[in-house]
Parts: sequence; structure tokens; C-alpha cells
Amino acid sequence: MAHPQHATPLTQLSEEESLFYASVRQFAEESIGPHVRAMDDEQQLAPGLLDRIFALGVMAIEIPEEFDGAAGSFFDAVLAIEAISTVDPAVAVLVDVHNTLVVNALRRWGTPAQQQQWFPRLASDTVGAYALSEAGAGSDAFALQTRATPAEGGYRLDGRKLWISNAREAGLFIVFATLDPAAGYRGITAFLVEKGAPGLSVGRKEDKLGIRASSTCELILDGCFVPAANLLGEPGKGYKIAIETLNEGRIGIGAQMLGLAEGAWGHAARYAKQRRQFGKPIADFQAVQFSLAQMSTEIEAARLMVYNAARLKDAGQPFLTEAAMAKLFASQVAERVASQCVEIFGGSGFVRDQPAEKYFRDSKIGKIYEGTSNMQLATIAKQVLGK
Repeated sequence: MAHPQHATPLTQLSEEESLFYASVRQFAEESIGPHVRAMDDEQQLAPGLLDRIFALGVMAIEIPEEFDGAAGSFFDAVLAIEAISTVDPAVAVLVDVHNTLVVNALRRWGTPAQQQQWFPRLASDTVGAYALSEAGAGSDAFALQTRATPAEGGYRLDGRKLWISNAREAGLFIVFATLDPAAGYRGITAFLVEKGAPGLSVGRKEDKLGIRASSTCELILDGCFVPAANLLGEPGKGYKIAIETLNEGRIGIGAQMLGLAEGAWGHAARYAKQRRQFGKPIADFQAVQFSLAQMSTEIEAARLMVYNAARLKDAGQPFLTEAAMAKLFASQVAERVASQCVEIFGGSGFVRDQPAEKYFRDSKIGKIYEGTSNMQLATIAKQVLGK
């Protein structure tokens, strides 16, 4: 495990980073906040919101300037995910998957022609999605049944992907399929599949507990032809692309859970100062004060872990263990803080008129997607025990 020495506290942001975070947070509060309840009810983004998110620039953070991107850092992407998550973690998923998985995969493994084709679109109007999971391939991510069969000029893909975030909005899918099931993970290959490709269709949208405005759908591949030029990386190297991008993506989920906890805490603190019982605000009672203090302490610890993992990634240092720890701990903190937020709201926290219950519902997914908590513990144990 890396143990870097930091001259300044990990949570101290540069002036540029602070201004960026503040601008995204303001956008989230003003442009997303008024629609949170309706989007959760209707299970879709508010009309026009996606265009405003692109206009803000948060879908192009790490895309090079030559492709109309911001040429920012991975840490900038993490800040954007955190800021949006304070208001609506469901919208943050869209930004997270697009940046930490799709854009990063294209930056590292895309050919110059692929980058030229896709980066300007991903920066301006095209959402990316990441299609790895299947019914029998969850934590065992490489037990894939989706087949890639060589065909004249490319490949044909057949199979079904499940739980694909951004599927409804996406214009580009990174699809993982196996060229040779007998080869195990060595047969896994990644493909760039454009929306509208013959044989590709988006199936049923899941009716979820939380992050309901985020589209999570089945992806159906029925003889879907993919030109050879759309192969991402080398044949049989899809497992490497998946593993390494998911390692980075876990930091993004950590940021999402961090922002969720911050948002829930903010609502709980404001309510505690306004709600009066026995002649005074409930924030005057020591039990409530201690609860808010404990929550704040855990949020700060999660922030340190998430920021540390992101800084390590940007510095080109090992970050596998730190990323797993950040996701594990931030998801635990988010669930605890969101639950305590409901309790501080009391009866009001149990109804949908107040924001507390949505944060609680949204928090649960943090322990599940992009690697369950048990998978994070297995990764951490392997690294710290040298197994």
C-alpha cells in the first residue's frame, strides 16, 4: 500500500479546485435541486437537464482540449461527482460512469482514430455507458456469456447485459464479450458499440429502490455487427480494461457516497436547528449534537480517503488498495449518515415530503455496484496480507 507524504491536508483544495467545486455545487442546487422529487417519481431526468449538464462541461473534464474537452484531472471529475451527489446522487451516476469508466477507457486504450471520432461527441452531446454485467456475471465479472464471433470486416455480438447505467441516454456503449469461453478471462474483449447499431436494443428499465432518475436497463445484442475498427484494445485484453477502469471507477462511487452523506448531513443539521420540541430547537439537545458530530467526523474521514485515492491516481502512484478502502468506507458512511438523517427528521423523515428518505434509499446501492463491499474487503485483504 502506498503511504505518500502530503505537505498539505488532503482535503485542502487549490483555489482553482475550490472554484470548480463551488460552480458545480451551485449548478446542482439551482438546476437539479428543483427537479429531484419529480425525477425520482418519474424515474427519468428532467427535460433539458442533460443538455445543461453537457453545457456545464462536467462530461468533458478529462477529455483533451484538442477534442473540445477541459483537459482536467481525475480529481476534478471526483469533485464534480461529489458536488452533484450532495443534491441528487442519481444524476451524479450519469456523470460518474461517463467520466471514470467510458472516457478513461478511451483515453487509455482508444486508438487515435477512435478518440478523434468519439471524444468531441462525448464532450458535447453523447453519453457513454459501460456494459459488463450479466445475469450470471456480477461479482464474478468475467463469467460472461455474451459472445463475440468473428465476421467479415468485424465481429457479431450476441447476448444480454443487465443493470447497465446510462443505458437509456447513452449514444456509445463499451461492451464486453468473450471470443472464446474456454479461454476464461483471456477471451474477454471490449468493443465500442454505437447506439442504433443493427442488432443492438435497450430493453426493460429496472424499477429501483434508489437513484431512480438514473436509467438502469437491459442491453440486448442480437447478431449486433461491430466493425473491426471498433475493437477497444487488443482481442482477449478486455479483462485488463475492465479491471483497471473499475479500479478508478470505485473512487468515483466513493465520491458519490461522500457527496450523498454531505447532502444528508446538511439537511439534518438545518432541520435540527428549525425543529422545536420542549421549547427549544432539537439541536440544543446533546443527543442530537453528538449524532451530528459523529456524522460529521465520519464524513471527514471518508473525504480524506476518497481524495487520497484520487490524488494517488493522478500522481501515477499505486492506488488499488486506497480505492477499495475509499469505496468501502464511503458507502458505509453514506448509509449510516442517511439513516441517522431520517431519525433526526423523526416522523417527517419517513415520508416523501422531506429529502431524508431519498438519501436513505439512494445510499444502499453504494455497497453493491462497481464491486460489492465483500469484493472490496477481498481486494483489501489480498493487498495488505500479501496474498
